[in-house]
Amino acid sequence: MKIAADFKQRALVHSESLPWLTSPMQGVERRMLERVGNEVARATSIVKYAPKSSFSPHVHTGGEEFIVLEGVFQDEHGDFPAGTYVRNPPQSSHQPGSDEGCIIFVKLWQFQPNDRTHINIQMDNAAPQADENMPGVAVASLFKDDYEEVSVLHLDPNTVYQQSVANGAELFVLQGSVLENTDRLKKHSWLRLPIGSTIKAQAGSEGAKIWMKTGHLSDVNNQIDRLHSA
Repeated sequence: MKIAADFKQRALVHSESLPWLTSPMQGVERRMLERVGNEVARATSIVKYAPKSSFSPHVHTGGEEFIVLEGVFQDEHGDFPAGTYVRNPPQSSHQPGSDEGCIIFVKLWQFQPNDRTHINIQMDNAAPQADENMPGVAVASLFKDDYEEVSVLHLDPNTVYQQSVANGAELFVLQGSVLENTDRLKKHSWLRLPIGSTIKAQAGSEGAKIWMKTGHLSDVNNQIDRLHSA
């Protein structure tokens, strides 16, 4: 299966306009934003757990990264309420589910193979730092290494944010809206920008809060090769 699989192209999905599709596990549905592969895939999705639903125990050979958007996600390691950002690195394992039901934004098979760093952050507790060069912009760092950077952008109303992203970027709108290029991104819109792009986003009148990842698309072909050889 291939969805938005040409990584040289700009890709935009308003996730809340997509239908929910059933998964192999009863009570778990998903909206697919990008995908290369079938059930084992390099994937970016919105996943919904019905109350009392769960997946079977499994190992994340290629790593897993997610944001809890609604409800409380759970596994044997604890409870993860809305607003939590988690990185489960390659070779980590768990049995995910939710007693009350939840919705998560999740990315699979997009880690460096030697990454073993677990991250569990409540994003509202990550203190944003004002950008000295762009008034009205503050950035809260969630994760950074030599390969990629993950952060949350806080944009004041009508503020313009501009950044060159030599190795590509992804944006996922958590709150508010932005106009990026000629596209209006609203809550839970997802945008992928290819290598060599420039982000130019103007927040709407209510401001915006945006999850952003940069740098990771430089290794996308190797990620897919590792997936196929697993």
